[in-house]
Amino acid sequence: MLKLGNMDAKRDWGHAKDFVYAQWLMLQQDEPQDYVIATGETHTVREFVEVAFKEVGINIEWQNTGVDEKGIDKSTGKVLVEVDEKYFRPAEVELLLGDPSKAEKELGWERKVSFKELVSGMVKYDLENDDFGGEESNVNR
Repeated sequence: MLKLGNMDAKRDWGHAKDFVYAQWLMLQQDEPQDYVIATGETHTVREFVEVAFKEVGINIEWQNTGVDEKGIDKSTGKVLVEVDEKYFRPAEVELLLGDPSKAEKELGWERKVSFKELVSGMVKYDLENDDFGGEESNVNR
């Protein structure tokens, strides 16, 4: 069973490959400047879970809300995701969203990896490397 914190938290999920390329572009500049490197779009933790499970052919159906929310395999009825208060951040930020427009304009940077591609790649990596952390997986992100 996967245990998570705030399912409503919105994050600007991006791929390290895109961010490292942005860093390289910044280092090519004659004068240092500050840039925000982000995707400019948000997705909830819940959306991340849905896309990840869909990658392995499981459709998640949500029941209840808040700390009682559960993600259930639509075809089997098995509970696969639960909310656990111990994974809530003490100073939760509901929305994390960056504006990459300066980097896009001045550096010519744009992200190449979409949200779905990011999640798909993470799931594929875990499946290929059996990287699930044992019987129970706990994620605090």
